[in-house]
Amino acid sequence: MSAVPLQLAVALDGAGWHPAAWRDPAASPKALFTAAYWAALAAEAEHGLLDFVTIEDSLALQTTRLDGHDGRTDQVRGRLDAALVVSRIALLTSRIGLVPTVTTTHTEPFHVASSIATLDYVSSGRAGWRAQISGRHTEAAHFGRREVPELRPEDLGDIDRSPLVRELFGDAADAVEAVRRLWDSWEDDAVIRDVATGRFVDRDKLHYVDFEGERFTVKGPSIVPRPPQGQPLVTALAHARLPYEFAARGADVVHVTPHDTERARAVVAEVREIEGEVRDPGAGALKIFADLVVFLGEDGDDARERRARLDELDGAAYTSDAAIFTGTPGELADLLLEWRAAGLEGFRLRPAVLPADLNAITRGLVPELQGRGAFRRAYEAGTLRGHLRLPRPAGRYAGSRR
Repeated sequence: MSAVPLQLAVALDGAGWHPAAWRDPAASPKALFTAAYWAALAAEAEHGLLDFVTIEDSLALQTTRLDGHDGRTDQVRGRLDAALVVSRIALLTSRIGLVPTVTTTHTEPFHVASSIATLDYVSSGRAGWRAQISGRHTEAAHFGRREVPELRPEDLGDIDRSPLVRELFGDAADAVEAVRRLWDSWEDDAVIRDVATGRFVDRDKLHYVDFEGERFTVKGPSIVPRPPQGQPLVTALAHARLPYEFAARGADVVHVTPHDTERARAVVAEVREIEGEVRDPGAGALKIFADLVVFLGEDGDDARERRARLDELDGAAYTSDAAIFTGTPGELADLLLEWRAAGLEGFRLRPAVLPADLNAITRGLVPELQGRGAFRRAYEAGTLRGHLRLPRPAGRYAGSRR
């Protein structure tokens, strides 16, 4: 095996990333809202020795519009809460990392910190958090605490210049910082459990975090002791400089979306430059994963025909923010290794149809990479940070007074 093997994750969403995936003969639309469906997908990913799975989530129904429901009934609408789904999956898996998507915009950092820390305990150190902003007016309307103007095409066309998007990412940075402080608010040895003296905790080892941001303050400490990983994994999806900065400041992994090798090299260079400008040196290096949507088949024609059938069912050619790969597992292995040479450390693959394309990843791509010495043949660590070769960080308040 090469000195630094590839790292692989999968992003799970509904019946798959193609909007007509639920109509594919291989899909299981009747099972989408069952625990068994998600447990089976996670078990398959673990069978393939993947580093982690992410599960998409949102505060509104899926839509193709910038703001508001699009009225379509021929695509999957509705989803289960990602953080609760992975809590169920945690009991049925033993090694794979579990990373739910949780919004930073309307969710209190205290609740996020408690939820992900609890997941880390339930999974014995395999929890993560994909931090995501919520920019739709309709999402804000569910809570009534904050006015968010309607998104405009120009907000997404040039997000670095959008005041609204900049505000949302500023809030997200504050939320991640507050969550990380809460995870550290208990020292590792704060829980004593000394029956003889009647002391369950050492109160001097619980700390106020005293975070003050633009829109909220957090006193602390957390109600959940410091997680098994110390700091569960934080990931973020990024397409431009503003989210690159957000990820470089607070995340462990950033998911980027280049569409070719040249762009992959350019994105890696840009992220590394930003990392050098804004990242705390004590945080360690940011890991850069590329996202790809994958349609896989035994031969290229099979994969292309399957994609064409789905496009016909949906009434439009499928497009994505990420690159779309259509071909064989062997051809995908070629591409991943080529992109790795551009500086990427891993990949988060988005199966177009579930479970078919997930199975093709675990049973086709993984053996192909193993045969080339580019992927593990067994898990080598028990925690998600261990899979990614990230050390367990020391608590920032250790040894300090309350």
